[in-house]
Amino acid sequence: MSRASRVVLGLTGASGLQYGLRLLECLLADGVEVQLVVSRAAQMVAALETDWRLPSRPAELEAVIGERLGPFPGRLRVFGREDWTAPPASGSNPPDAMVICPCTTGTLAAVASGLSDSLLERAADVVLKERRRLIVVPRETPFSEIHLEHMLRLTRMGAVVLPANPGFYHRPQDIDGVVDFVVARILDQLGVDHALMAPWGEGGDGPGAGG
Repeated sequence: MSRASRVVLGLTGASGLQYGLRLLECLLADGVEVQLVVSRAAQMVAALETDWRLPSRPAELEAVIGERLGPFPGRLRVFGREDWTAPPASGSNPPDAMVICPCTTGTLAAVASGLSDSLLERAADVVLKERRRLIVVPRETPFSEIHLEHMLRLTRMGAVVLPANPGFYHRPQDIDGVVDFVVARILDQLGVDHALMAPWGEGGDGPGAGG
């Protein structure tokens, strides 16, 4: 699989924003250009679940990320929710891939139905129509028939549905280890190298060392 060098990352208001923030950190650290779009609900969830503050203004959010994760000149661009002139809004300038992490069931429904009421939804529409890779990371349980139908529809369109279901055979010692399991699976789908955990059978510590 070819490595994605430019990725749109959408953060929505599902629980599990830690997955998206950790993914952002890993992508930037590996030299991937990230175009970030954050929903209003994601800002609220960040305040509830993490010690992050996600400002609405793109320039302020870029500054916060720079303070928390380090400077990434030229590799991070934050766009507003209705910035229709942003590159991800047009099929003439599509990214290599897009990840919605975490993905609310509302966003799942909007993308599966082709709605484009925000830049995040429009970017997903562009990625699908341009035959680029779309990865959605729903964090909900249990799934209703409606949720499953939307996932099936997106899968048939070529998207990857990657629920935030961590494994435990690698014996995580803390929450970070649980988060890294899911993030590692996303990075694998993007073709981005990582050292979050050893591939299955190559960890040297038996089955528990696998990915």
